[in-house]
Amino acid sequence: MIALASFGVRNVRAQQLSLTISPPLTEMVIKPGKSVVIAYTITNLGEPVTLVPGVRPFAPQGTQGNLIIEKELSGPIRFNLENSNIQLDAPFSLPSRQGQQLLLKIRVPEGTPEGDYYYTFLAESKPGNLPEGTSASRAASIIGANILITVTESGAVIVKGSIGQFAVIPQRTINILGKKLPFFESTDTIPIVLIINNTGNNLIKPYGTINLSGNFGERAEYSLLPQNILSQSSRLITATPSANISNGSSSLTIKGFFVGKYTLTASLDFGTGTEKQTTAVVFYALPFKLIIATLFALIIGISLVKNLGKSESVTAVPNHHL
Repeated sequence: MIALASFGVRNVRAQQLSLTISPPLTEMVIKPGKSVVIAYTITNLGEPVTLVPGVRPFAPQGTQGNLIIEKELSGPIRFNLENSNIQLDAPFSLPSRQGQQLLLKIRVPEGTPEGDYYYTFLAESKPGNLPEGTSASRAASIIGANILITVTESGAVIVKGSIGQFAVIPQRTINILGKKLPFFESTDTIPIVLIINNTGNNLIKPYGTINLSGNFGERAEYSLLPQNILSQSSRLITATPSANISNGSSSLTIKGFFVGKYTLTASLDFGTGTEKQTTAVVFYALPFKLIIATLFALIIGISLVKNLGKSESVTAVPNHHL
């Protein structure tokens, strides 16, 4: 099986090999007995290359939006290329600085069970006669575009989404009356995790917000980015403004100077006909660094005052001459 990151433009660069594929993602709702053709364009920006197109099913892996691509085609959906001179699983040549349009026909046979089917349209490079010293990475590379197919007779889909986890990731906790409370230093960055579960047979794309409220009237709202959550999977959802800086381990990171008790509330809408879901989490923050610095300064100040008092006492003692 092949592991790939999901839902982005595929761009392969290995020495002088540079390929792109468009469109990178296709979503469709289709009835059994129907078919559709997708026009893909593969562009070669590097050296001449031999490519083999193919279609393989994939499944989501973990909560980071990654996927596993199977080695063999399976499932009820049928695929073929409408090009007169190019076939699936057969090599074709793509010269440098040129593109090739591939017309992929997708057919859903009558009697196909309703539900979601996920595939990746792949183009794998073949090494051919490589010059001496060429690396294995140049010898074989793969680009791909994901295809998300929802098969339904009526056109309706069933949404079964829920909030799986909503929490802060504290650097420290304080145990009070047997309850662990998440604590942060006032200047800490607050990492927040929001994981959504999809227990249905159709993909979902929830939208909503994460809201912050403090005990001194602080308010902030962060919008969730629309992201596909595939059937029977869970996914870490990203919120702005963390979308461009997220390291993949948190949904949102917030910065500021926090003092006291704060409440974070996640509100999600899964679409028409579903109820909005909300959940909340609490964290606390104290300026530990400021407190320690103040105590340290106070101790030094008291010490200086005491030493100054002793010095003045010694100076005040009169001298006696014989």
